[in-house]
Amino acid sequence: MSGRLKVAVLSGGRSSEHDVSLRSGAAVGRGLEEAGHEVVPVRIGREGAWDHDGQAIELVPGGGLLGADVAFPVLHGAFGEDGSLQGLLEMLDLPYVGSDVLASATCMDKLTLKRLFAQRGVPQVDFAAVGDPGWRERCEQMGLPLWVKPSRMGSSVGITRVEKIDELETAVEFALRHDPRVIVEASAIGREVECSVLGNESPQTSFPGEIVAKAGWYDFDSKYADGGMELLVPAPIPALQEERIRELAASTFLLAGCSGLARCDFFVEPDGEVLVNEINTMPGFTETSVYAKLLEASGTSYPDLCDRLVGLAIERHTRARSYEF
Repeated sequence: MSGRLKVAVLSGGRSSEHDVSLRSGAAVGRGLEEAGHEVVPVRIGREGAWDHDGQAIELVPGGGLLGADVAFPVLHGAFGEDGSLQGLLEMLDLPYVGSDVLASATCMDKLTLKRLFAQRGVPQVDFAAVGDPGWRERCEQMGLPLWVKPSRMGSSVGITRVEKIDELETAVEFALRHDPRVIVEASAIGREVECSVLGNESPQTSFPGEIVAKAGWYDFDSKYADGGMELLVPAPIPALQEERIRELAASTFLLAGCSGLARCDFFVEPDGEVLVNEINTMPGFTETSVYAKLLEASGTSYPDLCDRLVGLAIERHTRARSYEF
C-alpha cells in the first residue's frame, strides 16, 4: 500500500482508442478504490476537452490537477501514449503513472523503436521505412507476406497484410491516411507471446502468455471483441524460450527508457529464436486485459497492481525532482 492518495484517473482522449480507454479507466478507478485510494475521474473528450463530473477543467502550468497527488493516464494511442500528455503532466509538475515523454514517444513510433533495436542488436523482423532510398526494393527482398503499418498508431489500426507485391502501394496509401510515417515489416511465422513488465530501474517480468487469435491475425476486433482471442498463460513454450522472453522484456524496457509499466510483445519462431515485436507503454488496462492477466497469474492482483503503479510514479517523480535544472 502506497498510503491513501488522491489519484486523477485520465481516460478517453482523441485517438481511435477512445472507447477502449474509457473501459480501461473505469477498471483502474475500481482497482484504486479497492486498494484504498480516492479516485478523481477525468474524462478527455474526442475533441480534447477535459472534464470532471461534467465540469470543464482549466489546466494551469504548475497548478496541479484538481488537488490530485498523482495522475494515472489510462489513454492509448495518439495524444495519450505518445509523449504529448506526459509533457503536459510534466508542465503541471504532477507525478504520473507510466513512462516519461521520451520513452513514450520512442515506443509509440515503430520506426524509431526498431531503429533503436537495430542499433543495439536486438533480434527483430526485418523492416523498411516508406520513403527511404530503395525502400521498395528492400520490401521485395523481405519476401511475402508483408505488413504495412502506420508508424505511430496502436491497436492494429491502419494495418494491411500484403500477399502480393502489387498490393504494396494500395496498402501504403491506406496506412498514410493514419500517419505520414509508414513502416513495412517482414512477416514472422512464430507464435505471438507477450510479457508484462512492472517497475522502474529494476523491473519485474510476468510469466509470458501466448496469444491465439481466432481470426487470421491479431487485429483490432481480435483484441477487443469478446472471444476474439485466447490467452494461454503460462505460454506453452520451453523453459529456455520463457527465460529469453523475460530477459528481453526487462532489457528492452530499460533500453527504451521505460518506467512504471509496459507490455512487451514477441514472436517465438519454430527454431526457438525469440524476436522482439514492440513495446506498449500503456496497454489495455481492464481487469481482463492481457497486461493485468499476466501479472495476476504471476502473483500480483489487479488492486495491488494499481497501487504499485501510483507508488512507482511518485518514486520516479521524486527522483527526477532531485536533479537541478
